[in-house]
Amino acid sequence: METLWFWLVAWMITMYVLLDGFDLGAGAVHWLAARDEAGRRQILRSIGPVWDGNEVWLLAAGGTLYFAFPALYASSFSGFYLPLMIVLWLLILRGAAIEFRSHIKSPVWIPFWDTVFAGASALLAVFFGAALGNVVRGVPLDAEGHFFLPLWTNWRIGPEPGILDWYTVLAGVTALAALAHHGALWVALKTEDPVSSRARGLAGLLWYAALGLTLVLTGATFRVQPHIPERLNAQPWGYVFAALALGGLLWSLLRRRRGEEAGAFLGSCAYLAGMLASVAFGLYPYVLPSVSDPRTSLTIYNASTGAYGMRVALYWWIPGMILVAVYTWFTYKRFAGKVRLEEESY
Repeated sequence: METLWFWLVAWMITMYVLLDGFDLGAGAVHWLAARDEAGRRQILRSIGPVWDGNEVWLLAAGGTLYFAFPALYASSFSGFYLPLMIVLWLLILRGAAIEFRSHIKSPVWIPFWDTVFAGASALLAVFFGAALGNVVRGVPLDAEGHFFLPLWTNWRIGPEPGILDWYTVLAGVTALAALAHHGALWVALKTEDPVSSRARGLAGLLWYAALGLTLVLTGATFRVQPHIPERLNAQPWGYVFAALALGGLLWSLLRRRRGEEAGAFLGSCAYLAGMLASVAFGLYPYVLPSVSDPRTSLTIYNASTGAYGMRVALYWWIPGMILVAVYTWFTYKRFAGKVRLEEESY
């Protein structure tokens, strides 16, 4: 049962990255893909009907983590208190920027909120990537499962790391490149020229950045967290996830060059899903490794709730996720196709 919940949480986080990842990426390329007010409204219109629904997957993943692995939830939300507050503020600012920009027609008001939207989107991508880097690298857990991390220390990997070091910053920059590429492909898919053509051009540049950073990050991960190569050597079939990531990235390149926008976007989805599945497979059974003493690491066994609680939770989780899935499917089907600007739209 613990393994089942581990992969369910990993799947929900992956769904969040695939869905909210493209609107974070769209925000990150907002100023570059659009050169005028009509173009920026097209980009906002492309994510307007779905961005808040995409975040349901983040809330659902957090709730699932709470009742499946309460020790991990408690430890992470106390040890990562500062970055979580930063993420909360960035989410608030980003949502406010989307909703507030069109309320006042002013040469100061609209560019201000556009800048907030782009900046908050890019910083969220970096912080989410750095958060994943912290989980992969590990934290200084004590015997009670507690830890505290300053924002940074000496920027090195060691027994007393900070939230930001060379590895977590690398993970954050890689996440920014990957999600900006993902978002540019979404903008190209959903908008008309000239915004669509500029987004395709940006996706071409970001593809090389995502590929190069992914390769560098993979090598660094094998050095920082030796458990991952050990697990892959013990179960080589796990390399299928890495193959999915690389194949998705190459597929995205080929489809984009042929002008097949939907295929390119789906290739990006496969790349992101493969990357996250590789991390989950490599870390298993750890959910939060310890850099101070491996014996204090949190695993799916010592961080989980009781077997009875997991069974009961599954009875509630299944209908809840069916509802979320149906809602997501209906929303995307309802707003399929290229966006059209209307007077009352973003």
